[in-house]
Amino acid sequence: MPDNLIGFVYDLRKDYLAEGFSEQDVAEFDSEDTINSIHKTIESLGYKVERIGNGKSLCKMLTSGKRWDMVFNIAEGIGGRCRESFVPSILEMHQIPYTFSDPLVCAATLDKAIAKKLVAQAKLATAKFAVIENEKDLKNVKLTYPLFAKPLAEGTGKGIDGNSYIENAKKIKKICLQLLSDYRQPVLIEEYLPGREFTTAILGSGSDAAVLGTMEIEMRSKDEPAIYSYINKEECESRINYHPVTDSPALKKKVEKLALDCYKILQCRDAGRVDIRCDQQGKPCFLEVNPLPGLHPSHSDLPMIAAQEGMSYKKLIGTILDNAYKRANNG
Repeated sequence: MPDNLIGFVYDLRKDYLAEGFSEQDVAEFDSEDTINSIHKTIESLGYKVERIGNGKSLCKMLTSGKRWDMVFNIAEGIGGRCRESFVPSILEMHQIPYTFSDPLVCAATLDKAIAKKLVAQAKLATAKFAVIENEKDLKNVKLTYPLFAKPLAEGTGKGIDGNSYIENAKKIKKICLQLLSDYRQPVLIEEYLPGREFTTAILGSGSDAAVLGTMEIEMRSKDEPAIYSYINKEECESRINYHPVTDSPALKKKVEKLALDCYKILQCRDAGRVDIRCDQQGKPCFLEVNPLPGLHPSHSDLPMIAAQEGMSYKKLIGTILDNAYKRANNG
């Protein structure tokens, strides 16, 4: 829909750093490089773009009477497990169409336990898990070691490091209590999956959703457990090998089928990524889904997979907008 006005909602890291938030507080937020790249690309597709900024800026502009034909939303929000739902909820209240998933999906998928329960209910593979809300919950853990611990509702590897790998019962209390204290939210513990790790990019919604491609995530260092941690993600160029899955077409097919099934079960829209890791027998298992995938042209997984599959960044952004317009026009 060229000439349409696209509002652009995002969380810029430097804005929050200026307010006193820490680097880790804003780890999920975007750099100026990402914002500029998306803005220029949308304009190159023939649209007019108005930068709105974060959710609070959106509220102010709506109150002043501003409206847009479509909103390109990548705002993660801040505060609580429903933070990714803030902007979609506001836009739905004002009946303004927007890109990516709706408030229900954003909330259900940010809470990793809810996402895993929905996937498991659909008879899809995911590691056994438990949720720790306090020290008493540790007494009821009936999982097989080693385990893996992480905050229940964080992204970008926040709260994940070498200590997340729990070899025995002696370590679990210390690690879980530390995470509870640091992140002020429940802790998800899962039976550790020691196999290969993949991320699968998916475009579309509902029955139209289709796999774009899959990338394997391999740690360069073999001196520590293979953990896609916060520091590994931040320094991915030097710490991670990303590559297409060429050695096992059968495994790739299983990974992509599971990823697409999970994406559809969780009702993600327009575009997203599903993270998959194999168990000891090499069986792919669901880890989590990202319904608001990073869009830095060269640093984020979704654009990297698009490039791997021969899709330009411009085509990727255009496809996301086309999918959103298709939903809006059919709704």
